[in-house]
Amino acid sequence: AGSQIQGTAGIPRQSRRRKSLSIAYEPGQGDGAEPPAAPWEPRDWREQLERIRAMRSSRDAPVDEMGVHKCYDSSAPPQVMRYQVLLALMLSSQTKDQVTSAAMQRLRRHGLTVDNVLQMDEETLGQIIYPVGFWRNKVKYIKQTTAILKQKYGGDIPSTVEELVQLPGVGPKMAHLAMHIAWDSVAGIAVDTHVHRISNRLKWVKKETKYPEETRVALEEWLPRDLWKEINWLLVGFGQQTCLPVNPRCSQCLNRDICPAAKRF
Repeated sequence: AGSQIQGTAGIPRQSRRRKSLSIAYEPGQGDGAEPPAAPWEPRDWREQLERIRAMRSSRDAPVDEMGVHKCYDSSAPPQVMRYQVLLALMLSSQTKDQVTSAAMQRLRRHGLTVDNVLQMDEETLGQIIYPVGFWRNKVKYIKQTTAILKQKYGGDIPSTVEELVQLPGVGPKMAHLAMHIAWDSVAGIAVDTHVHRISNRLKWVKKETKYPEETRVALEEWLPRDLWKEINWLLVGFGQQTCLPVNPRCSQCLNRDICPAAKRF
């Protein structure tokens, strides 16, 4: 400290004043600024997560046996495999895994490739995918998206979320899952209705969210990135078996003593 005082002794008063003012506006330089607050994270979330892992250890939920990761032909060329992953995701919206899986099996028996789907008329495609939810709209989306993949991507699917969500019938959840499954890349958290519902029940969001995309943003603000890929699989199966949309099975849940929503059901 003594050497600093000596070093400034010859500086004119006006210069010294200017320097002290500039220092006063820098955070943490003796201006009384508080240290940055610790990042927000939900109460008990690590224990809740471990208990959900325990409840999901048997891997016997519909998503485990008939989810999108089980719907494509793993022996197909990579480009065909990725296309099948995307189609399975498009079919899965508003549709139970069992129905999606059955529709994918029928499509694969017809030869599920970009060229085959482009040659297929809409009526035939509709008959094959029925009764998936909103099947008429999905027929149009599948035909439009497949044509774009052929023209713009050489028959492959895009490798970024930004490009995937530009495809007809492909939303953010599908795009993130496509990145996970088809490209083995984690660009974000895939949030469907199960993840959205459970995140709000556990209060894994700072304030209640109304839409899955809001929940995705809220989760990504605090959840460690190495958990992003796992969280969809964990919570979807948990939502299918225990934390049901209506009449959740709280009495069977290992988190019932630390779940903010348990007492309401």
